[in-house]
Amino acid sequence: MTGPVVGEDGVPRCPWAGAPGLMRDYHDVEWGKPVAGESAHLERLTLEAFQSGLSWATILRKREAFRAAFAGFEADVVAAYDDADRARLMADAGIVRNRLKVDAAITNARATVALREREGLEGLLRSYAPEVPPAPATTEEVATTSPGSVAMSKELKRRGFVFVGPTTMHALMEALGIFDPHLVGCHRRGT
Repeated sequence: MTGPVVGEDGVPRCPWAGAPGLMRDYHDVEWGKPVAGESAHLERLTLEAFQSGLSWATILRKREAFRAAFAGFEADVVAAYDDADRARLMADAGIVRNRLKVDAAITNARATVALREREGLEGLLRSYAPEVPPAPATTEEVATTSPGSVAMSKELKRRGFVFVGPTTMHALMEALGIFDPHLVGCHRRGT
């Protein structure tokens, strides 16, 4: 059973963030902290979809290129992307060049714009916060899906989103701080 690990700096963290570097910085500064605004939510949704099948470190290394390629995740801009934009994205070595994921980013931007008539992307995603958030003490207790992520996935698909399976949505819920994803004993738990 793997609980928090204490790094060379004497600070207990989730095991995947034990060593100095990009992943630790992401863990300490961003992962599990709520964000605000449509663009921030669309960015996390898009990056989680691009991460599918890859390491999160790969996505983090390419994050600035993703931001540039997808206009800072401004939904109106990305929703208007056409075939020339798709070709540009597929030629951009700075991002993950996967046609299905590129198409998903554009589709999801369009679905995000459509959500403005209702609760908006942020409101919809946040509505799936669990009544009783998980409090795992070890990595073995960490779930990869939840009833909330299954329901979120189903509703997003109903609203026209793609690449939003339950596992990806669970990771999104963690990243957005919809619940505290840190292990009990991690210095970030409860902050």
